Amino acid sequence: MSDLAIRVNSLAALGSAIPDIPSAMLAVLPDAAKLVFRGRPAAVDVAGQAFGVALPREACRFAAKGDRTAYWCGPDEWLLQAGGDAPAALFASLDAALAGQSCSLVDVSHRSDAIALSGPEAAYILNHGCPLDLSPRTFPVGMCTRTILGKATIMLSRPAPEIFHIDVGRSFARYVWQLLDEARGEFA
Repeated sequence: MSDLAIRVNSLAALGSAIPDIPSAMLAVLPDAAKLVFRGRPAAVDVAGQAFGVALPREACRFAAKGDRTAYWCGPDEWLLQAGGDAPAALFASLDAALAGQSCSLVDVSHRSDAIALSGPEAAYILNHGCPLDLSPRTFPVGMCTRTILGKATIMLSRPAPEIFHIDVGRSFARYVWQLLDEARGEFA
């Protein structure tokens, strides 16, 4: 299992070295414990109770409470994210609660980095490399999906009208950051 105390965020150095563009702000999100959970309906209820957030059953939605978020990734798959929690402790807690359930729980905390893109031009900037319709009617607050940004696979979510969160594999994090930063240059 991972330990956030020794993890080095691949975007840490880039976050402080970019221009301030209020219409499309780019920020590195703090590291978080991330677990992939897969399970049958009975296990889903147990996992939600143990995690403190009911796991969404509606496709492409997420639920959040405090620093914890549960993202629907597929019919029996969720990404559970907890800011400020040690991955090993969160894993142990959920693993104990799920004992005897038909499910899978995997710590993926070291797999990815997260970026926030915010401001009135955030959707426009994302559409430089993401083919989705990001209008509020089609991609409303509370929605999430796996998609692409340029040549990288990402998990995209919308926690507020003008805020998008992007979870991207560490090997593509700098590429995604630079693609977004370059697209923002139009508003500098």
